[in-house]
Amino acid sequence: MKLFDFLSSTRRPSSDTPPRSPQEVIQAIWALNRPTAPYQIIDGRPEGVNLIAEWKIVDARWYQIFAKAGLEKVFRIYMKLDPAKYEVRAVDREYTVTWTAGVPALSLSVETFRGQKQSIEFGTAYAFTENLAPGQVYNYRFNTGEMKKPIQNAVTGCGWTYKGVAFGKL
Repeated sequence: MKLFDFLSSTRRPSSDTPPRSPQEVIQAIWALNRPTAPYQIIDGRPEGVNLIAEWKIVDARWYQIFAKAGLEKVFRIYMKLDPAKYEVRAVDREYTVTWTAGVPALSLSVETFRGQKQSIEFGTAYAFTENLAPGQVYNYRFNTGEMKKPIQNAVTGCGWTYKGVAFGKL
């Protein structure tokens, strides 16, 4: 571990892990997709990167949870492979979300974020439930680490470095 790796979210593989091919790294990251996860890995080629990890706010199964929670930010991780250095270079970006009739719509905002971010958002609400008794209506917790740590583990497990980028070229 280098001196400032913790500030940049950089994770390095153990010295005894041989680097695998770029295709194996991509497959290891793709393998993180599962129906129960609140995030998804998507193809990033339209945006000039290899892969993008994002919250599932437009997934019908998840958007009610995000809407009820009043989540106003969308967190995405843009990833680009550098086979010459055995690195997956990653930058975190955050966008503003507006909700219209319970349906999410991404909107650009004057406030933007690019770099490395660690955040946890959580909340709960109590109201009258369907049986007219007071009770918990929803309880949520969104942690960027839920998305970032499995990706870092998949990358380092393939013998590559997960390099967090704040400034400079991805």
